[in-house]
Amino acid sequence: MKFEHLVEINDILDPLSDTISREQLWRGLVLRAESPKLFIPYLDEALITGRTEASMQRTLRYGELSVTDTVSFVHLEHVHYDVAAQGDIPQSSLRMRIEEPQPDSLFVRFVYEDGASEAEDEVNEMYNDYRKSAYEEADIDTIRVIRELAETGRLDALPS
Repeated sequence: MKFEHLVEINDILDPLSDTISREQLWRGLVLRAESPKLFIPYLDEALITGRTEASMQRTLRYGELSVTDTVSFVHLEHVHYDVAAQGDIPQSSLRMRIEEPQPDSLFVRFVYEDGASEAEDEVNEMYNDYRKSAYEEADIDTIRVIRELAETGRLDALPS
């Protein structure tokens, strides 16, 4: 299954709406990777097991289920989550890409891929429809949390 959707961040046509900067949005997307419990309330534990300048390895625990993933970053562009096949969990990925078609008009494109064939997608169509809906709701919630963090100043640049 490949699924993607776009979430608008700033409505530049609405002068009353609060806007956030690309840098604040980026910090929020990075924070989601580094502190996922802020964004996923049912997550029991998140351990960062390795880190480089451009990536990190994590283990996430949901009850008895543990998932190991690698998160890579391209500064101010995108965050990419890659889950290798492990146990009953198939390979999958999520890319959160910042798009800015015009100044201050920010969007995040969420792209999910699980490597399933078209035949497998047809067999699992109803299940995939449910997954797509759940992904979309979770992504909208991610942006809501980022907006709340931006409003409280938690995504502002650190003083030099």
